Parts: sequence; C-alpha cells; structure tokens
Amino acid sequence: MLKIKNLKKYFGGIKAVDDCSFEIKPQTITALIGPNGSGKTTIFNLISGILKPDAGKIFFKPEKKWVEITNKPIEVISNLGISRVFQQTKLFDNLTVKENLLLALDNEDTKLFKNFFNLNRITKEKEEKIKEMLKLVDMEKFEDNLARNLSYGQKRLIELSRAILNPHKLLMLDEPVAGVNPRLREKITEILLKLKEEGETILLIEHDMNFTLNISTWVIVMEKGTVITEGTPQEIKINPKVLEAYLGD
Repeated sequence: MLKIKNLKKYFGGIKAVDDCSFEIKPQTITALIGPNGSGKTTIFNLISGILKPDAGKIFFKPEKKWVEITNKPIEVISNLGISRVFQQTKLFDNLTVKENLLLALDNEDTKLFKNFFNLNRITKEKEEKIKEMLKLVDMEKFEDNLARNLSYGQKRLIELSRAILNPHKLLMLDEPVAGVNPRLREKITEILLKLKEEGETILLIEHDMNFTLNISTWVIVMEKGTVITEGTPQEIKINPKVLEAYLGD
C-alpha cells in the first residue's frame, strides 16, 4: 500500500533520513520504531507532505494503481487517503467535540468555517457516523463539550476519532498512547485491533514497546535515519541489532 524508496532528508549536516526504504502491506498494523533521533517522525512528515525529501520517492496505492506522492501538497496526500494523528493534539479548542469531528468528515477545514453558522444542517448520515465513532471511544456524553475542556486522554481519543472519520486508506499514528493512563492505553489497543479486523491499514510510531510489540503485525526498526532490520514482533524481540540499538539487554 505504501512504498518508501531510497528516501533522504538532511537538516544542514544532519542526516535525519539516510537512504531509507521499506514497504507497508495492506490490512496490517506496522510499527516504525527506533531510538530518539532515528528519523521516525521525519519519515511521517515526509509521507504526509509536511516536509519535502532531498532525494528518493514515496508511492501510495489507494486503489488499484500506484501513485507517486513525493513532493505532493499536504491536502492532495490527505485527499488520496492518508490520515494522520500527530504526537501533539491539534483539536480546535473553541469548537465542540461534534464540530471537531465534522471537520474530519468534510475532509476540508475551510469547508466547516464557510458553513460555520449552518451547522444545524448537518446531514443525518454525518450525525450517525459521529455518534457511532463517539460510541466506539466511549465519548458519547461529550459531543457538545468544547475541546478545551477535555482532559489530555479525552483529546487523544477525539484526535484518533478524527483521523478514523477522515476518509482514508492508510491511518498514520504518531505515539497514540504517549502520556495516557493504562486504562486508556487498553482502550486504544482495543480500538486499533478492531480497526485491523475490519481491514484497516495502520502505520504507527510508539515508544511504549509492550504496546507496540503486542499490537503490531510487522515492525520496522530504524537507527541513524535508515532501516536496520524488520520482521514480526517475535523476531524483533530477539534480534541482536534491535537489542543493541534500541531495546537494550
């Protein structure tokens, strides 16, 4: 579904991504792991169009044909079907939970603001999708709450909900359980495994190794901007390169 070929990104003399190549298969949860500074978030930013690569190519297969998305604008990549949750929450604090989710369904921030005073015209179909999503994340009671009044964990759930509601083929999650309590981590685990069962393709970055290795189908390990190995969670747990570079003895 996604191919990274010989990708490079430099910041001055720092090689953030250095000749990196890997492939994401459909209907899997793939984890991108590695020590701090290994290039994981830079890879995410290159895929989603926030950064432009210095070399290499990125290909995406939303339907039957591969499409090169290297250097495409952010909105083009999003509209092709790549949805992302960032490490830091990016909700609109002065909008309600429901209005934040409507943004995702419209898949265009400006569309909501052009019609901001006509929110009572939300279609029945959109109402049902929002209610279904809030039920999935146990947030039904909060749909009329302003985003700024939510706890950090609740904001993470709404961020995840937005990414899922945004029409997509690939879901990218940047540290989805960072800073959340154990109960919420279990809830997010449950949600992601359910999405995988329903045929979703998920690419995630996460430093919680227990969460990552328990939830992933495939694990790609980076160090110093490039892939050093990849395999199943079981293989990664005992791989000497990984033990040395990241997991420790």
